[in-house]
Amino acid sequence: MLEARNLSVEVGGRLTLSEATFSVRPGDKVGLVGRNGAGKTSLLRVLAGEAPPAGGACRVGGALGFLTQDPRQLARQVTGTGMAHVLSGRGLDEAAERLEKLRLALEEDPSTRAVERYSRAEERFASAGGYAAEAEVRRLVAGLGLASDRLDLAVSVLSGGERRRLELARILFAGSDVLMLDEPTNHLDSDAKAWLMAFLRSYRGALLVVSHDLDLLDESITRVMHLDEGDLVEYKGTYSQYRQARAADEERQARLAARQSAEIRRLSDLAESMRHQTAKRARVAKTLDRRVSRMREDAVAGPRRHERQYHVSFPKPPHCGRVVLEAEGLSKSYSTLQVFQQVSFGVERGQRLLVMGLNGAGKTSLLRLLAGLAEPTEGSWRPGVGVSVGYYAQEHEGIVAGRSVLEHMREASEAADSELRSLIGMFGLSGDKAFQDAATLSGGEKTKLALAQLVAGRHNCLLLDEPTNNLDPPSRQAIGQALSEWPGTMVVVSHDAGFVSQLAPDRALIMPEGTEDAWSDDLLDLVSMA
Repeated sequence: MLEARNLSVEVGGRLTLSEATFSVRPGDKVGLVGRNGAGKTSLLRVLAGEAPPAGGACRVGGALGFLTQDPRQLARQVTGTGMAHVLSGRGLDEAAERLEKLRLALEEDPSTRAVERYSRAEERFASAGGYAAEAEVRRLVAGLGLASDRLDLAVSVLSGGERRRLELARILFAGSDVLMLDEPTNHLDSDAKAWLMAFLRSYRGALLVVSHDLDLLDESITRVMHLDEGDLVEYKGTYSQYRQARAADEERQARLAARQSAEIRRLSDLAESMRHQTAKRARVAKTLDRRVSRMREDAVAGPRRHERQYHVSFPKPPHCGRVVLEAEGLSKSYSTLQVFQQVSFGVERGQRLLVMGLNGAGKTSLLRLLAGLAEPTEGSWRPGVGVSVGYYAQEHEGIVAGRSVLEHMREASEAADSELRSLIGMFGLSGDKAFQDAATLSGGEKTKLALAQLVAGRHNCLLLDEPTNNLDPPSRQAIGQALSEWPGTMVVVSHDAGFVSQLAPDRALIMPEGTEDAWSDDLLDLVSMA
């Protein structure tokens, strides 16, 4: 189980949770919800022991499985294969790695001693349930939409989406008593989401999940904790039931705040009318003043409505030539892994090209090539005349720890600080957020900062790799609308069918084959499946 007593959490000098007490017991399925930047991810990190609390205490009873938002950490820390990493959830990875080394040694030296060493290791691996575990792992990753053969590759060569599925598989395979999942459906197609929701419905441990996936919140949870401005309020039921209850609470709060405000005004006016009359009435006025002061201290505030519609706009792009990008015979491989080969295409001014394909098909690798962050194994590409390319990386590679939000904006533009602060304010990063270490932002806030940098850079060709991941619904809608109205050129990777529909692409590039086709709404069904 999971318990917190008088728990406080601080991020960037701001208190995001104040003295909260709650528990998540076996069988509880709790959704932690709130706007981008409310502190949901920070709370999970404190509960997981990855960050210290600002006050109070928390504890996890039993084994913990914690899925973070960032798959980059996995690529840095894990050097073995995907299979070994998932098996590590039950401590079987070292035995599997030793067995593989002995098998390779046996191929080189088929001596009696080598055969005996391999046989003993294989017997130990089998008795520990290793072979049955491998079959179970392959069933798990198949449910999460990861091809079985990807398990035999090094984790470092997998795409961000594949690494995240792999880590989710490891956590589920471990059979933890407590699961904490931060945006678990990021990078999952519709079939994998359905599989995960069924898994979570049948899970018997304690579950705490942060997600903006409304289907997941409705299908797989039974309780909601709403985090906002340091307060944590609990609601029973699904996300839809929470929304109804929350709306009712806000309506009651608004009525109570209005009544209290009216009474304060009435008593203040009465005191003011009596203040300069007789001495007796002046004493009554002072009594009324004290009463008004107490009422103001105890008065409730009206409901905070953070789920407002953002109004985001991208400036008109600088002019460029008719041909924006041309690629000829592009191929990319990592060691022995061939990601794609002989991909050729062109993009003209104002066109919107959607890059589609399964996880691992090379979509991110292609965008990194076009952004100049990687070199092709074969082939070449070139930008057109007057083209300025801006790249949005799904793993927020450009956001560096130790630098503030404003410093990141200065790197993107030479505009005055006042203009840059106004720009990030348009994305909801206002006030002291400008001076906060960018690495401490939530996933959704990092997305907004990266998009604000693109706006500040005044590019006319945008390479967007999953730009709506981690965004709350109002932000996703506003940014989708802004991009749909922008007349510049875009090359986009997205699993978000709603966003793709808003964007209305002109053409689709299917990876890894590199097949081009005119866009049709019939392809929308493939977007969430890709």
